[in-house]
Formats: sequence, structure tokens, C-alpha cells
Amino acid sequence: MGAAMRRIHVGNALSAFGLGFTVPYLYVYVAQVRGLGSMTAGLVLAVFAVAALIVLPFAGRAIVRRGPLPVLLIALVTAALGALSLGLSASAATVLLSAAALGAGQAVMQPALATMIVDCSTTETRSRAFAMQFFLQNLGLGVGGLIGGHLVDTTSASSFTLLFAIEAAMFLVLVAVMATVRAPRAPHVEAVPGRAAGGSWKQLLGNRAMMQVCVLGFVLFFACYGQFESGLSAYGVEAAGITTSALGTALAANTLMIVVAQFAVLKFVERRKRSRVIAAVGLIWAVAWAVAGYAGLGHGSQTMATAAFISTYALFGLGEAMLSPTLAPLVADLAPTGLAGQYNSAFALVKQLALAIGPAVGGPLGASLHAPYIVAFLLFSLGITVLAVRLGRQLTDVQNQPSLARSRVVTQGRAPADAVAAAEA
Repeated sequence: MGAAMRRIHVGNALSAFGLGFTVPYLYVYVAQVRGLGSMTAGLVLAVFAVAALIVLPFAGRAIVRRGPLPVLLIALVTAALGALSLGLSASAATVLLSAAALGAGQAVMQPALATMIVDCSTTETRSRAFAMQFFLQNLGLGVGGLIGGHLVDTTSASSFTLLFAIEAAMFLVLVAVMATVRAPRAPHVEAVPGRAAGGSWKQLLGNRAMMQVCVLGFVLFFACYGQFESGLSAYGVEAAGITTSALGTALAANTLMIVVAQFAVLKFVERRKRSRVIAAVGLIWAVAWAVAGYAGLGHGSQTMATAAFISTYALFGLGEAMLSPTLAPLVADLAPTGLAGQYNSAFALVKQLALAIGPAVGGPLGASLHAPYIVAFLLFSLGITVLAVRLGRQLTDVQNQPSLARSRVVTQGRAPADAVAAAEA
């Protein structure tokens, strides 16, 4: 890794560490510590999603026009102000406004950092770079959540103010770290003749492979990430009789699997077709839902049900470790020169939409309709496999398997799909 990439990875770890301090305790803070009730707490969580959906389309255009670093610095300052004001807020109005600022800043960080990784990597090194990003994000979230859990006191609002202040400080430290990054200068969209202001969006929507990736990404995030803390946890408590401590163990098993397996899985993934890797993830997650079905619908002992439920989260973690060096680099490689920021933002928008809809659908279903819930999401997982196989037919050989480009010279790793196809012909 070069100096720029090292700073980017440090930035990813710091931002995840700061978020880990507060995200697990946000509901308790708003509903109980500030005494604003469950309705306001639910609105705060919704505001995070709405703020992301509003700012991400503009973030993509700003990244293309101005570059990812200025956009990232503005997002970090916005998130820091939102976190600090959230820790000091005592009324519903100020809490919601603060959550909007934090959610917007946090949402824009993702495509900005992803675009910086693209600019500092090549097709050959991109999978490993995104795998490192995902590893550090999960490690930071886990460590931040662990430390935050020991600092928080539900009887003292000042302990939560301290957590939000630490989160804000992490964002500001990240500003100082990222301000020193000297990333390679990516081509700007203005340098491309004949491209109108809205032409990049039209080009994105006309990219069939990218549209299929967006559909696939929506199903992935809806059927997995969108269920972790809503439908699947509700199903575990209501159907499988899982205790809160066992649920915490399951979440820890998910993180541990990612941390332990990430780089071992990377060696397996790097030389295989991306579409086949994603298809394999769908099958692994189908098995995970089947195991979850056994935990809640089987007739084994409570110990077996708990073990099966924890195994479900571990299997999801294995799939996540396979996706991290596959999906984000694929989005980057599909982007024409100069438009990586727009493509990353569009994919982040799809992700946020899935994460907003997933809990709303999965929560009530997992809590009350246990068998239909498992069957539905098992079928969603099999659908991931089908969509991945279809996607493979839209990709060039190099897009689907970047190791084939080892002997080629790839400028920034982001040549347009038709240019790559022409080169192969």
C-alpha cells in the first residue's frame, strides 16, 4: 500500500470506531435517557435513512465535479457537528435535526472513501483494498461498540454526551488525517467532450450491467443486512426463544467470522469469476436461512436452537467476507473514466433504500409469521444466485475476472466497458 491508501484505511477504521460508540445505543438514548419515547426514537432511525436518500444523488455529482476528498471533508465536518449536537439535544426537534446532519454526513462518507480507494488502486489491487476496508470497518465497529458499552450509563445523560463527543472527535481526527492524503488525480467529467450535466446519469441508467448490479445489490442488502437487527433478531427472540445475551453472541460471531475469514477468503475469491462468487454467497445464505428455520421451527433443545441461531449469523459473515472484495470493486470497474464517484453514490443509494425497506418489512414478518418469513428470505437468497448468474452474461471477461488483466496496462482500473470489450476483440 502507498501512503495515500494507508491513510484512507486509517480513516475507514476511525470512522467505524466512532460510529460503533453510538449506533448500538441510539434507540435507548433517545427513547429512555432523553425521555422522548419510542415514537421519536423510531423517527430518528428513519431520519438517518431519509437523509441518506436525499443527499446521495447530489453527492455523486459533487464527487465527479470536485473530487472525492473535498466532498469527504465536508461530510466529516457535517457528521461531527451532527454527532456533537445529538449528544447535547434534549428536545425532539433538535434530536431529529442532529440525526439528519449525522445521517447525511455518514452516508456521503461511503461513496467518497470508496472513490478514493478506486483512485489509489488498480484492477489488480482493488479487491484486496476493498477487503481491507471491510475488515477495518467491522473491527472498528466491534471495538467501538465494546468500549462504548462499558462507558455508557442509562441513568446518566452525560455518559451518552461523552459517547457522542468521542464520535465527533473521531470524525475531526479523520479530517486531519484525510487532509494529508495526496491521491492520484482522477480525470474529471468536464474533460469528456459532449457530455451534458445530466448525461452521466443517463449513461449510468443505460448501463445494463450496472442496472443489474443495482438490482442484485438491493436484494443482497434487503435479504441480509436489512434483517440483522430487525426481522432476524425478532424471529430469534419470538420463534427460537433466543435470549438477549445469545443475540449479542450471534452478532459477535458474525463480526468474528468476518475478521478471521476475510483474508483467507480473499485468496479464494481473487482468481474466480465475480458472478460465481456472488452466486455462491446466495447459496451460503440460503443454507443460513435453513439453519435459522431449524432454530425456530425445529423441535430440538434450546441449546441446539441457540447454537443454530449463532451459526446463522456466522454463515452470513462468511458471505459478507466473500462479497467485500467482489461487489464494490465490480461497481468501480463498471464506471467509465471520471464517473466512479457517481457510480459509487448510485450503489450507496440502492444500499440505503434496501436498508430502509428491509427492517420495515422483515421486522413484523419475523416477529409474527415465522415460517413464511424463513421461506421468503430463503427464496430471496436463491434469487441472489439466479441474478448473479444472469449478471455474469453482461460482464466482459476482465470485468468478471480481473486476474485476466494482469498482463494488461489498465489506466486507473476504470476503462469503460465497451473500451475493454474492444481491446479484448
